[in-house]
Amino acid sequence: MPVVIPPGVEVELSGGMLTVKGPKGQLSRELHPETQVEVVDGEIIVDRPSDNKRHKSLHGLTRTLVANMVEGVVKGYQKNLVISGVGYRAAKQGEKLVLTVGYSHPVEIEPPTGIEIDVPAPTRISVRGIDKELVGEIAANIRAVRKPEPYLGKGIRYENERIRRKAGKAGKVG
Repeated sequence: MPVVIPPGVEVELSGGMLTVKGPKGQLSRELHPETQVEVVDGEIIVDRPSDNKRHKSLHGLTRTLVANMVEGVVKGYQKNLVISGVGYRAAKQGEKLVLTVGYSHPVEIEPPTGIEIDVPAPTRISVRGIDKELVGEIAANIRAVRKPEPYLGKGIRYENERIRRKAGKAGKVG
C-alpha cells in the first residue's frame, strides 16, 4: 500500500536516507538496505526483493515507519499521562518537568529537542512532538518514574490505560 504524500510535504530519498519535510518540521531516517523505497507521482512506494519471511517483516516495518514520518510532519503526535495519588503532582520549571511522586526528592526530566512537555493541570502531563518513536519513549520514561501499582492505583499512567486492581489482604476467618 503506497504512502500518499500530502500537499506541503517534501520527500527526499538519497542512498538509504529518507528525509521528510513538512509544516511541523523535518525528520530523517536511515532505511534498511534490503528494502526498496521510491517516490513516484506523489506517493512513496515500499517494495521487497523476495517473499521470504524476513523481507515481508522488513516491508511492513519500513512502510509503517515512512507513514509515521509523513503523519508526524503534518499532524504531530501526542501522548497524555495522568497522575493519581495523594500529594502526587507535576509542574514545569522552564523547559524541565518536575514530578513530586512520593520520593524524598522531586524528579526532574529534561525533554530532548523536538519534544514539548505541557502540564495543563497538576495531575496531567502532555508529551508532544513530530517523531512518534521519541514521543512514546519520553512518555514511557515519565511513566517509569512511578508506575501505577495494582493495590491502590497510585502512580503515573497513560490517559486511556486501565489498571487491573488487586484485592488487599484477606481477613482471618475462624
